[in-house]
Amino acid sequence: MTEKNKPPFPTKAQLLDFIEAQQRPISKRDIARAFHIKGSERIPMKAMLKDLVSEGALTHEDGSYHKHIKQELTLVEIYDVDDHGEFVAKPIKWEGKGQKPEIYIFAPKGPHGRKVAGLSVGDRALVTLQRIDRGSFEGRLVRKVEKRIEEQIIGEFFATKLGGWVEPTDRRLPVRFSVHMNDMGGAVTGDLVVADVPRGDHMGLPQAIIKKILGRANDPKMFSVIGEIEQNLPNHFSPEAIELAEKAKLPGLKNREDLRNIPLVTIDGADARDFDDAVWAAPDPNEEGGWQAIVAIADVAYYVRPHDALDKTAIERGNSVYFPDRCIPMLPEALSNEMCSLKPDVERACVAVKMTIDAKGYVRKYKFVRGLMRSVARLTYTQVQEAVDGKETHLKPEFIKEILKPLYGVYKSLKKERDHRCTVDLDLPESQVIFDDKGHLEKVVPRERYDSHRLIEELMIAANVCAAKALEGRQKPCMYRIHDRPDPAKVASLGQVLQSIGYPKLKTLDISQHGMNKMLGQAKGHEDEDLVNMLVLRTMAQACYSPNNVGHFGLNLAKYCHFTSPIRRYSDILVHRSLISAFDLGEGGLEPLDFEEVGVAISATERRAMLAERGTMDRFMAAYMEKEQAGEFVGKIVSVTKFGLFIKIGDVGATGYLPIRAMTDDYYTYNERTQEMVGRRTRQSFRMGRKIKVGIKHVRTITGSIELTYIPEKESQKKSKIVKHKKGSNLNK
Repeated sequence: MTEKNKPPFPTKAQLLDFIEAQQRPISKRDIARAFHIKGSERIPMKAMLKDLVSEGALTHEDGSYHKHIKQELTLVEIYDVDDHGEFVAKPIKWEGKGQKPEIYIFAPKGPHGRKVAGLSVGDRALVTLQRIDRGSFEGRLVRKVEKRIEEQIIGEFFATKLGGWVEPTDRRLPVRFSVHMNDMGGAVTGDLVVADVPRGDHMGLPQAIIKKILGRANDPKMFSVIGEIEQNLPNHFSPEAIELAEKAKLPGLKNREDLRNIPLVTIDGADARDFDDAVWAAPDPNEEGGWQAIVAIADVAYYVRPHDALDKTAIERGNSVYFPDRCIPMLPEALSNEMCSLKPDVERACVAVKMTIDAKGYVRKYKFVRGLMRSVARLTYTQVQEAVDGKETHLKPEFIKEILKPLYGVYKSLKKERDHRCTVDLDLPESQVIFDDKGHLEKVVPRERYDSHRLIEELMIAANVCAAKALEGRQKPCMYRIHDRPDPAKVASLGQVLQSIGYPKLKTLDISQHGMNKMLGQAKGHEDEDLVNMLVLRTMAQACYSPNNVGHFGLNLAKYCHFTSPIRRYSDILVHRSLISAFDLGEGGLEPLDFEEVGVAISATERRAMLAERGTMDRFMAAYMEKEQAGEFVGKIVSVTKFGLFIKIGDVGATGYLPIRAMTDDYYTYNERTQEMVGRRTRQSFRMGRKIKVGIKHVRTITGSIELTYIPEKESQKKSKIVKHKKGSNLNK
């Protein structure tokens, strides 16, 4: 282009119009190229761009410019830290649709690339919001507003000559609370206490006043008590609710189908505390390879009526909470362990779905009925699997042939449909706490998983799908169990992490069940299979309850709800009531209710229960690993932060923390982009998936915390390279 034909130098307005017209952030080089600006002319162009940024018309990030969109400030409170060490918050007020979303706090970076410190759980902050998926936002930190101190804490007391202090059980509260001599309440060192924290500013440590002594902090019986109190779980039924439960009587056969002659069985874990589902299957006489099946569920809606005392307590709790040593039930034991427990050889009221399933596992017909049933056996998963595998059990051969074998037959058909549907095939190990005869902690072991588990899961899923379809077909309210698609940014990040630990780079971003399974399949059979399953799980959206259906991504189902456990989930009671109304099945049907509001509430109680259960399990694992303090472990790194490494040790899923200060053989720095810790002298790199030798330095059971020590490798091993992932290879050789 000649100087004569060159366009005139742009004005600020023209620069702004051009940048606003772009669909993406644009660099200075692209702007200069568009206006044919070269050499020294770039200097006034840069000055104009700087002016537009300072005037608030443009935003400048990572070397690129884009139109500044005015965003409203939102006040949030930080309530959690996720597995990556990122803060998770909820808005104080929310005027948008649906439940309050999760907000992942993004803090601006300081001069050395480190995130601005000073935030902790309980803080409030002003942020601007940017949506990252249907149920969550990224919040860009503007400023911290206030520090919130808990009104009540639970912790371990330590006495001194002048009083003492309380160390909280919540590891997200790193401060000690000082206790004056007059406020000790009779506590001695090692007591687990509940303490009030007065409001107001204090010099030095925040103050606490001990109100209750729960027991000894090192007593494993206290672990679930801590979880209960930390999450403020309701644990007392009103006298009215208990009275209603104890007055419950079996209904008559009037308007119910008689299922008492059908050999229904319950199959649960050996440590199961309630039995609210029973199953039966037989070959379909009308179709070769097809099946007839019944899933019968305790008729909780008959006993728990809308707005009565039982209903109020059920909606308050939302669900039962299961600890290794005890259960906090959603409903009183007179129902949960008696009238709604499908014990063998006793009559029980039920709501059942009769299904006709073809050889390929598709449900061709279904019908919901209200009935009376009588279970013929209470079986365990292990017992059923051993019987079908031909091992010696007390079960008679004809029972195995006529009752158990058909159940495995229908499972094989349902599995064909599941495989064809392509669900996200996560395989995450679970741990089980074993107690001795006196109720003392004996050990923690991996929980066995059999086809007997899967056959019950598949029958329950089929029944749940039928319930959702039935309610939608009758245009009745349904409390769906929804699971949204994963956020594309999280999937892209997952691909980068997998590449960093040796897996092939993703050619395209496949946000589908097939794409997730492809990532999982790459790790199948390798030592890091559990790690990859965990990383994929972290990428997924959180399932919740809502009357607004978006489908279930993980199961790859368009219509799905929970029907099969009304004794332990309030969502299922609502589904039962709606089915009763939809098919005119008698008393206890649905009454007007704000399903959206209830969906938000029971999703929150479900998360509350999950946090209590997870924290309690962490404490039991820590107590078990404390016995192994003298040992050395070859652990596997499952997360890398700028402060240290989280490492899985042992074979039960226990995770310990190795602080960077303990890695004294070199000076290590954290590379946020590659998520690795790198030694300045040796250039040794620690990434997710790598093995590392550690010992246990300190265990604090009441917080579930395990602090590790670093055992450096020999110099020759330090210099060895990490082998890239190949078929049949170990990623971390």
